[in-house]
Parts: sequence; structure tokens; C-alpha cells
Amino acid sequence: MTSPILSIRNLSVDIPTRQGTLRPVNGVSYDIAAGEILGVVGESGAGKSMAGNAVIGLLSPPAHIAAGEIHLNGTRIDHLQGEAMRCLRGKEIGMVFQDPLTSLNPLLKIGDQLTETMLAHLDISQADARNRAVAALEEVGIPGASERVDSYPHEFSGGMRQRVVIALALCAEPSLIIADEPTTALDVSVQAQIIALLKRLCHERGTAVMLITHDMGVIAEAADRVAVMYAGRLAELGPVRDVLTTPRHPYTDGLMGSTPLASRSKTRLHQIPGAMPRLDALPTGCAFGPRCPRVQDDCRQEPGPSIQDGAGRSACFHPLTSQGVT
Repeated sequence: MTSPILSIRNLSVDIPTRQGTLRPVNGVSYDIAAGEILGVVGESGAGKSMAGNAVIGLLSPPAHIAAGEIHLNGTRIDHLQGEAMRCLRGKEIGMVFQDPLTSLNPLLKIGDQLTETMLAHLDISQADARNRAVAALEEVGIPGASERVDSYPHEFSGGMRQRVVIALALCAEPSLIIADEPTTALDVSVQAQIIALLKRLCHERGTAVMLITHDMGVIAEAADRVAVMYAGRLAELGPVRDVLTTPRHPYTDGLMGSTPLASRSKTRLHQIPGAMPRLDALPTGCAFGPRCPRVQDDCRQEPGPSIQDGAGRSACFHPLTSQGVT
């Protein structure tokens, strides 16, 4: 079996405050293989983006990695700082942010931003970088790339800017892409195009992708496997088909029940009662316990154990069976 591009083991992130230490990511573990898209899903505050920022070294102080290990292509990177980490960004790890307009420098032409990234990480000439910039824009579907390479970000539509951001993330040929809500600000038709683009580039280049989103529809369309997070912990992990059709964790089941599906015969969607707890007010035991319809006494004592089940695993004392799914 080939080694994964990204391997995260027992990752925890702490944020010290005057009232105590908050832990937005708590003991998270998963791998992403070459050519694989792992969808990381959950409600706002689940710890999805924080885990991605920890991988690429963009945690804002005082947030810091408190425990665990992160390995990229077999090399441990969680202890890297300063210049050592900056050398990885762009070259080994690309980032696609949620808002493409704020991800691009409004004062620089698109081509200049692409060539600057390539010249910083690749041993190529200015002319070669320019040619590669045009080719990168063509690859992500920018029409008239040889002319648009000299345009400024404000001269592109939202969907085109997101394509440029993807080209920017891929131009130095990284082995891992972290895409943080890359389709949230786009309309449905453009969203579908961006998802198809990510899938094609990922499979053609063998790039590993961490796709962070709150949208189960995006997960169903784009991801190969899915990691469901809740209150900083990994609730469930497994192949998309298995997790979406036969979820094991009650939280995953609730997310699926609240997602509109064309095939769903019910006229009303299921609503998960309550809200995700604040990090400074986490309940004892399973964080999902106060909202869970299957909660029992053992759930209130400690978090559920991570139990392997075929190709996936879930952290629940009382997981659902295929007959128990709502």
C-alpha cells in the first residue's frame, strides 16, 4: 500500500484565553492519498478550517498545535516554523480560500501573481513562468487566457476569480490542496463547474485534496471519502457512499436528514434540535449528547470511542445500523 500524501495523527489545537484554554480541534486523525478528495464537513465551529490551517501553518496566534503529528509525503511538518514552513506553502501545499477576491492582490495583474508564485518555488525563467501562467489559466477554463493573463482581479467574475485562485494553488505543482469552502459564494451552475474542475485536476495530477465545506451536497458530488466533525472531534470517517447511505453516527444521520435530496420522498426536512456547544461550555462526555436522540448514560460520562467498521469508523457508543437510519 502506498503512503498517503497527508497523514494527520491525534491533532489537537489549543487557544489560550484569560478564562482558560479552548480546544477547537481535539484528537483528529485521518489520511489523504494521492488523487483522493477527502471532504471535511460539519456545522460552523466544528473545527474544519482550524484543522486545515494547522496543516498549512496558518494558525493565528495564540492558537497553536498542542498535540499530535502532521506528515506530508512521509515528512513531519507540524513542528516547522518561519521560512521552513513558507517554503512548503505553494510548492508542496496549495490553498484555495473561500473568498477569491480577498485571496488575490487587487494591485497586481493575474499573470504577475501566478509568475511570482512559480518563480519563488520552481527553477524556471521569467519567460517560462509567463508561458506556464497562460497554460494554467487555460487548464482551469479561462477563455482567452493569453489576453486575460494581463487583467486585474476586479475584471473577472466571481466564478472566474475562483478558477484563477485554483490555478494559483496548482501552478507550483503541489502534492496537497486545501480547499476551504471554495464554492460558497458562487451560484449553483458555477459551483458545479468548480467542483468538476477540482475533481478533474485532482485525478489527472494525482493531487490530494482536503475539501472543507458545510454542504453535504458538495461532499456527495466531489469527495471520495468524508470526515464528519463536531465540536472539534471526528464523529465519523469513511467512503462517501457508505457514510451518506448508511451513516453510523447520529450526528451524520441528522446532517443527512436535514439535506434536501431530489430522491427524498419526505416533504419536510429533519432538524437537529439545539445548537453546537461553545468551546468554553462543552458538556461532559459526548459533545453531541445534548442534541442526540440516542443518548444514554455512558454517553454522558466520556466521548464515544472511535470504532472501526469496515472501511470507515465512527466515535459513538451506540452507532446506528442500516436498519436504524432515519
